[in-house]
Amino acid sequence: MQIKVNGEARAFDAPMTVAQLADRLGLNPAQVAVEKNRSIVPRATYADAAIMEGDEIEIVRFIGGG
Repeated sequence: MQIKVNGEARAFDAPMTVAQLADRLGLNPAQVAVEKNRSIVPRATYADAAIMEGDEIEIVRFIGGG
């Protein structure tokens, strides 16, 4: 399966959910915001939001500072 993550083409073995993608990328779902095909994915739906062939995903990670 081919998708784009933050503008970069990536290949994965099979369709997955947003939560599974975050896990595969080593990201904590509680610390990211995800947009799929230019629509924000509510965090409460990450485990159910399917990612399919050709989807474009943007992930922004929250970083604290001071």
